[in-house]
Amino acid sequence: MSDEVTLVIPADEDFRPILHLVVGGLAVRLDLTMDALEDLQVALDALLARRDDMGDVQVRMVFDDREMRATVGPLPLTVIDDLERDRDGLGLRRVLETVCDTFEIDDRNGEAWVELSKQTAAPARAGG
Repeated sequence: MSDEVTLVIPADEDFRPILHLVVGGLAVRLDLTMDALEDLQVALDALLARRDDMGDVQVRMVFDDREMRATVGPLPLTVIDDLERDRDGLGLRRVLETVCDTFEIDDRNGEAWVELSKQTAAPARAGG
């Protein structure tokens, strides 16, 4: 079973606690660990920090018993440059590599969208 929530909020920093509330509510409902919840919130905050305007930003979250995925956008295309430039630094790439299992960036009509994933359960062991 998976749950999906799409939230559209102003990109302004004042609205980010609403996103935290929604993600936290889903995490409790799905019995996610506090570590997994915090990792997702850190990743989302790092991405949303790239926007601080009154335009809308969309966060689509899909949670199931093994993985949570979030797609965030639109973000400025400079996010792509930030990720490339950060290969050896302590910037956005390092944050996402540290707190997410995977992340992918997509250029959609001149805007960046980032998809994050985080495992929520240990993989099944072979040979049980």
